This record gives sequence, C-alpha cells and structure tokens, in this order.
Amino acid sequence: MPSETVVLLPGTASDEVFVRTVFAEPLSQVGAVLVAPRVRTLCERLTALDNASAGHPIVVGGVSLGAHVAALWAVRNPDRCAGLVLALPAWTGAADGAPAALAAKASARVVADRGLDAALAGTTGWLHDELTRAWHGYGDELVPHFEEAAESVAPTLDELRSLTVPAGIVGCTDDPVHPVDVARKWAEAIPGAVLTTTTLDAYPRALGDAVQAWQRAKG
Repeated sequence: MPSETVVLLPGTASDEVFVRTVFAEPLSQVGAVLVAPRVRTLCERLTALDNASAGHPIVVGGVSLGAHVAALWAVRNPDRCAGLVLALPAWTGAADGAPAALAAKASARVVADRGLDAALAGTTGWLHDELTRAWHGYGDELVPHFEEAAESVAPTLDELRSLTVPAGIVGCTDDPVHPVDVARKWAEAIPGAVLTTTTLDAYPRALGDAVQAWQRAKG
C-alpha cells in the first residue's frame, strides 16, 4: 500500500522547522510521508496545498492558523483531501476577538513599535527558542503576517460538517490562546472526527497526538 502524503502547515509566525519537530516522528511511525512547506503568507499556505495535491488526494492539516487554512482548503477541495490532522484550532468562522487573534495583533504592535527583541523578551524555554528562530525567519514579513493572521477566517461549523474524511484533532485543556472548547466544537462538527487533548506542560511534542487521533478516525 503506498504511503500517504501529509501536508502540514505552521501556525501564525511559526515555521516548517516546528512542524517537522512535532510531526515527523509520529507520522513516520504510521508510514506516512510528511511534507512541511516553507510558507509565510496565507496565500503561500493555500498554494502549497494546491501544489501538493496536483497528482493525488492528500492528508492536510497544521497547527492553529495552519489548521484553519487546511480545513478551509479541504472544504473547498473535497475531492483532493484524504484526511485531516489538526492541532489547536483557535477560532471558528470570523476571529471576533478570539484570544489568538488578539495575541497576533498585540505582537504586531510590539514588533512594530519596539522591535523584535522586545517582543521576545517575555518568552522562555522552548517557546523562546522556537519564536526567536521563526520570527527572525519572517524578516520584514512578520508584522504584515501577524495582521493578516489576526483578520483571517476559519471554517464555520456548517463548513466543518460538510467534511467526510477521517480527521484527528488535538486540543489543549489549559491553553488560553487556543481554547479547548474550539477543538471540541470542531470535533463535534466534523463527522467521525476523533479528539484527543493534552496540557501545556506536554508541549510541543504532544501536538503530534493528532496523528494517532487521525489514525483512530480512519478505523
């Protein structure tokens, strides 16, 4: 049986390095091939999915904003999507003051007004290391990307109900930026979706649990 191709997108101001760190091992354990494209804008994220699906249906997904973009792409391209691997969806439909959207706007203001080092000053540990690498990688695109992400639209519940492919979702029970209630609503809306949960102290590796949830959804 040929390996499944799984194209996963990063979240807001995140990058392909983080995606590989989280998902490469769990996907290899189930015989799937990870594609983690280098993307910065929303348009580049959608184009990466279009390009990857040129020959055959693919499994798509990502983290936070990446999950939003992948799920919307799946709604619009049902014949090209074979499954979903979704981590930390942050809102449904319009952002409407969602914590992740407000965080993106606040980050844009700090970077624009005080610089990148000031924006990173309050972070520590693995998060500091990840953001330092990824945010520097965006260069001059960072502030416009924050602003674009904060105004972006996620799928509505009605759109999610139209999906008919196996879907695995991971939510976090104590992440205020990505409320677990959003993940639960997504899982309830997508027919046959499997939800698994984690906690902040298990980040970031536990986000890869979405892979096992996807496998369970496949039956």
